[in-house]
Amino acid sequence: MRFSTILTSLLLCAVGSRASPLEPRARANVVYSCTKPNTAALTFDDGPWVYLYDVSKALVAANATGTFFFNGNNYECIYSADNQKRVKYAYDHGHQIASHTWAHKDLTTLTWDQIHDEMWRVEQALQRIAGVVPAFMRPPYGNFNDLVRDASGLRGQTVVIWDFDSGDSVGATPAQSKASYDQLVSRRPSNVLALNHEVYERTAHEVLPYAIQRLQNAGYRLVTLAECLGMQPYQSVGAPGTPDASWTC
Repeated sequence: MRFSTILTSLLLCAVGSRASPLEPRARANVVYSCTKPNTAALTFDDGPWVYLYDVSKALVAANATGTFFFNGNNYECIYSADNQKRVKYAYDHGHQIASHTWAHKDLTTLTWDQIHDEMWRVEQALQRIAGVVPAFMRPPYGNFNDLVRDASGLRGQTVVIWDFDSGDSVGATPAQSKASYDQLVSRRPSNVLALNHEVYERTAHEVLPYAIQRLQNAGYRLVTLAECLGMQPYQSVGAPGTPDASWTC
């Protein structure tokens, strides 16, 4: 085995909060849409938060799954007792969990070391709480550059954006979000990768049930992001850890 291959393998195993941009790496792929026909991936950013349970229940009741892109310290610390329960609940109910980075910062404004810090801290939290290392990362605001792609690639991740935005995070009313889903269904794309946010009560209780019904009636299977791409959701799956004093924000 060549030295460069050995070095890259060691870096992928050991990378943490710091890594030099001179280290060998493969730039991460960026996905904007699903690839499997007649699938729709409903994704939810900015949690874990109080409406996660209702989002999950609405999906499960419709025999559907979703994908939650979690922050580490956005609305509340991911290590709080309530948020640990929410993360476990989503994972245990068949949904995919993924990285939305630690503190929801615009990664394009950060240095190499700061980008890695935003990434590894939430990855560590998900591994501690649920036992999984996520294979997907959605950058806050959808903002990324080559440095972000290089950092994600070094961490073994795929960068995820979306091809449909419900508009809830930029002030859309439930009626406007529903109308956007109506317009989406009327176009009948082969597949859908939809951006929603679990932190808004009206998204969870008004928009989501409507979106589920409209998409399923149009013939879409509501699946996880990984399933709609034909990829694995996690880089590794193991046993959760035991909380201690280091589980803090």
